Amino acid sequence: MATERVSPACTGSSLLQPISQIINLPLDQVNFVVCQLCALLTAFWFRLYLHPNRTSPFVRHVVATLLGLYFALFCFGWYALHFLVQSGLTYGIMILTGVEHMHKYCLVVALGYLSFCQITRVYVFDYGMYSADFTGPMMVITQKITSLAFEIHDGMAREEEHLTPGQKILAIRRMPSLLEYFSYNCNFMGILAGPTCSYNDYIAFIEGGPCRHRELEANRKTNGKLKQSEPSPNTAVVGKLATCFFSLMVFLSVCKVFPVERNIDNDFIASTPFYARAVYLYLSMLTTRPKYYFVWTLADAINNAAGFGFNGYNMDGSTRWDLISNLRITDIELATSFKVFLDNWNIQTAHWLKRVCYERCPYNPTAATFILSAMWHGAYPGYYLTFLTGIVVTLAARAVRHNVRPYFLGSPAHKLLYDTITWAATQIAICYTVVPFVLLSVGPSIKFYRSWCFSLHICCVLLAVALPVKPRHLRLKDQHTAPLQAPDPALAPAQRPLEATDGNCNQKAKTS
Repeated sequence: MATERVSPACTGSSLLQPISQIINLPLDQVNFVVCQLCALLTAFWFRLYLHPNRTSPFVRHVVATLLGLYFALFCFGWYALHFLVQSGLTYGIMILTGVEHMHKYCLVVALGYLSFCQITRVYVFDYGMYSADFTGPMMVITQKITSLAFEIHDGMAREEEHLTPGQKILAIRRMPSLLEYFSYNCNFMGILAGPTCSYNDYIAFIEGGPCRHRELEANRKTNGKLKQSEPSPNTAVVGKLATCFFSLMVFLSVCKVFPVERNIDNDFIASTPFYARAVYLYLSMLTTRPKYYFVWTLADAINNAAGFGFNGYNMDGSTRWDLISNLRITDIELATSFKVFLDNWNIQTAHWLKRVCYERCPYNPTAATFILSAMWHGAYPGYYLTFLTGIVVTLAARAVRHNVRPYFLGSPAHKLLYDTITWAATQIAICYTVVPFVLLSVGPSIKFYRSWCFSLHICCVLLAVALPVKPRHLRLKDQHTAPLQAPDPALAPAQRPLEATDGNCNQKAKTS
């Protein structure tokens, strides 16, 4: 019976079928976890024995690419060829069309190819399956392809004075070779679960050169001790593996206790008071997050084990290995606004959306960004319901923050009260918004919203209409005309403006 359940969903190797039957997990998920654990061990070997000091960039590129393609073939079988086709098509576009318009063509082709694969998988093969599938890695590759195309366009087709500080840092001044391109897209550290990284940072990692974030004084003394020029990632990796283990245990032990589908159960809706349903909604969505914590933290640990992801030093002299981290769990669970939650969830995707769409879209960038995110995620209708709801929730949250928050900043007690209320409101708003993302289909999603009388939609629309917020171009104008202020020391380094963390990186970007 177990064999019948797992075989149709798996397109990769059946070597681990006995393990799948023993632990009663789908074979494709077993293949995925085993490949990621093998990638973790390989990453240590890659850092120690193929170090850039003793190995040429050519060898490191070749090994990283071949290992990545092997893991992809093991997990997805011949479907892994889509990774090569998508990357090959867009590289041909980059070479043939020139730097003036290739970023637009690459965005259309990469996103179109991804959407075609997602639509065929959803509506032809396995609608509603939660198993690992070949379009997951393609989503990350799509981010890399489009980011690279826009960064090449910024570096080779635009005047530097027209670039934002962030665009100057990431701009690429020469066309990547075919090997560099495939290594960036398909390396073993990120081919299965990402995360996305900038091309300049990846090439600096492969070649052993300085990344945009490195301090020139990396050997400076701190607390009387000389810092290592190349700090060890072992402590960071062990900490992230501990987080992975804890997240996996929580997910396996608690997820089935609070199934999301109960939120649309007729008996549950009829017999449960509204406040109890709100609490259950929060708990049911809370217990779905650890699986993402597990996957993304493990992917981050793999990159760190290979020596990739160092992001400088904290004020106390400790190392930061969060350059390509995809989440900050504490900030997610304690978020007091919709924006703070989104800024700390799937961080690299948020950066991609900002750089490719939000910063460049001249009309209604918020709506355009949510629509692009929905298209990138896939063909399930629930995704579009989630992101369309996210638009009105974001506008309402922005209106409340601009108009209400200033009245609570007079004293610590008032600020604590505001934070407590906004934490509860944020958590419920997030859960309400993403239920369709989990349920996937239109019918169940609308049933859930109807059981809540579309209350959050109505409240958000009223708030967005009633509370005025300056248009984006006026807010940016106010920021440019306001006196320059030092960044808030209470913010984490990754949350500060780019100018605060990467202030002396322009020259490095030019020579990357």
